[in-house]
Amino acid sequence: MNRLLSRLANFVWYQDVFIATWLTGFTMLFIDFVRFRRFLYRKGWLKSTRLAVPVIVVGNLTVGGTGKTPLTIALAQHLRQVGYRPGIISRGYGGRKTAHPLMLTADSVADEVGDEAILLYRQSGCPVVVAANRVMAAQWLLQHTDCNLIVADDGLQHYALQRTVEIAVIDGERRFGNANCLPGGPLREPLERLKEVHFKIVNGTATEEDEIAMFIQADSAIQLTTGQSKPLTEFSQFPCHAVAGIGYPPRFFNLLTQQGLTITAHAFPDHHRFKPKDLIFKPSYPVLMTEKDAVKCQAFAQSDYWYVPITVKLPDHFFSQLLALLAQFSKS
Repeated sequence: MNRLLSRLANFVWYQDVFIATWLTGFTMLFIDFVRFRRFLYRKGWLKSTRLAVPVIVVGNLTVGGTGKTPLTIALAQHLRQVGYRPGIISRGYGGRKTAHPLMLTADSVADEVGDEAILLYRQSGCPVVVAANRVMAAQWLLQHTDCNLIVADDGLQHYALQRTVEIAVIDGERRFGNANCLPGGPLREPLERLKEVHFKIVNGTATEEDEIAMFIQADSAIQLTTGQSKPLTEFSQFPCHAVAGIGYPPRFFNLLTQQGLTITAHAFPDHHRFKPKDLIFKPSYPVLMTEKDAVKCQAFAQSDYWYVPITVKLPDHFFSQLLALLAQFSKS
């Protein structure tokens, strides 16, 4: 059912030109609600908390994956290198909902804290706390760690937490679809919201002057059970199965085919909870998956299961501008 709904939504938002018009009334109601909610925050009738440390929010306007998590990891790594002590907060989507903040440890599992939070913890080297309430998550970090900067993975629309820097991540392939808000389109807020963010990062090719291109790189595959690493190009010598349970699976499949691999693609809904039967394919070729999916398949991994780690490449001037904004906060 989830796969069917996902395919239907993507068809309406990114391909169809008729069905979305039937939903215009609901879309206008949604826009009115979004604008009224922001009005309440601006007037102070809804509480918004300002922290004593700078807050960087990485988010997007569209429903589904755009590359927020790898960008958050890259930010955290760079900030550590220049002397900051960042802590990361996440909703923990896909994990068990809890009213209290939960700090990740080496024993944390995806069913408990969500697949993206596991990646953030393993790759960033920073403390990570998950909670539906991002203010509580951030305050918990400040009380229990020595972090002096908060990075929020997602949360562009979570106005209860004031932010120093806003970064909107844009899907370079699909952009904004039909440019309508929910439910007739993929937008969580109207496009005018982009005028307020500090950075517009495009996962792919930037098409506007004020956009910054972010490119995904992948050059190896790692075996789930042994940790053995192989050059990704070695998998071009034989067919492979490719598995992706992310916001936009074709992005992962295209990444593999651009490396010369011949794949049979298997798309699953974002944050899919994999079971062993999901990865039984015929013929029995090697199975390549995203690292986000691998954290949920580790318990039943087989010798021909491999994940493809990715890194992001960003221009130096982006980091220079970001650090300048953070420096302004420390002076205020």
